[in-house]
Amino acid sequence: MDEVGTDIAILGGGLAGGLIALALAQLRPELRVTVVERGDRLGGNHVWSFFATDLPEGAAALVEPLIAARWGDYEVRFPAGRRHLRTQYHSMTSARLDAAVRSALPAEAVLSGCQCVEIASNHVTLHDGRTIRAGAIIDARGTSGLPHMAGGWQKFLGQLVRTAKPHGLERPIVMDGTVAQHDGFRFVYCLPFSANEVFVEDTYYADGPEVDAALLRSRINEYCVAAGWQVAEVLNEESGVLPVVGRGDWAAFRAGHERPDIALAGVRAGLLHPLTGYSFPSALAFALDLAKQSDVSGSALAAWSKARAARHWRKGSFYRMLTKMLFAATTPDMRYYVLQRFYRLDCALIERFYAGESSLSDRLLILSGKPPVPFFRAVATVLGRPSLNALTLPDRSA
Repeated sequence: MDEVGTDIAILGGGLAGGLIALALAQLRPELRVTVVERGDRLGGNHVWSFFATDLPEGAAALVEPLIAARWGDYEVRFPAGRRHLRTQYHSMTSARLDAAVRSALPAEAVLSGCQCVEIASNHVTLHDGRTIRAGAIIDARGTSGLPHMAGGWQKFLGQLVRTAKPHGLERPIVMDGTVAQHDGFRFVYCLPFSANEVFVEDTYYADGPEVDAALLRSRINEYCVAAGWQVAEVLNEESGVLPVVGRGDWAAFRAGHERPDIALAGVRAGLLHPLTGYSFPSALAFALDLAKQSDVSGSALAAWSKARAARHWRKGSFYRMLTKMLFAATTPDMRYYVLQRFYRLDCALIERFYAGESSLSDRLLILSGKPPVPFFRAVATVLGRPSLNALTLPDRSA
């Protein structure tokens, strides 16, 4: 039986695990790092986007190899009108994450196509019988649901298409809410990667996680036709379901995921924006701060990551309240109005919101003005126990 020794074993080569590997390679080159990923490619098949203002100090060099496209501004569209926001917007791809991690680590340190069959505090056994002995293990394998939590879902299907003629889109459309509303709040997301390539994603803030791929493909095609784009070829397709959290039992959630002396990272640790499902800012800050820890033993990293996740949960209370109001106090066909009003606010406020850094004055502004939710129903939603769906899908990450 083969046995491999390493200082830190990262289980899961998705966004969270990949960023941790890159941060350790850059900031702690003396450590041996091994990444174990069940898929053939790190990061799967995804496009991740972020605002330039999401980057903490010192992070630019880390993410630069991952960026596939960048723009100086972006646009949102709603029935009440359009708006350009002067915030730089960047998109990363799974292919670039895979290439960057493989470039940063020795070839033998990236184990793709490998399933974990046994995980202990100091070793991992793979499906082929190999054992990895590690000083510390970080579980960043993600999770398809969030047990002991309730809320809704952001679900999507996106296609990278090549148009027969230049599409003419100059900047990303982060949210086009002018489309017909179905299954909750629906919007279309567009990224112009080149003159003839545009990523078009049909997205929903919905009560249920079901994705009808054929239906969403037809709606993407309808959107392209309405935009005057003749699709010559579909180059790639991705789909996903992100939980958005309105309430939960934090202690029970942690108890269901924790193992002795194993650090949790990413969505598996609950490190996501409760309302947007957005995990990049948290994953990046987590990776950089982990690499700065002086004690990288399994027990030390497990305790550090648990405390950090608990702080993130407490910090997210305002966003969970907004999720309650969005899903339990508004009818699905009126959810677009909430986002339409939000995007009329100050650009810097919007930046802080997506980064999970809303100030007290930001929170007051978000909740003030003419509300899209009747006042007494909103109060009852926040103070009571609103009807929210359990975020429990079968966990396919093991």
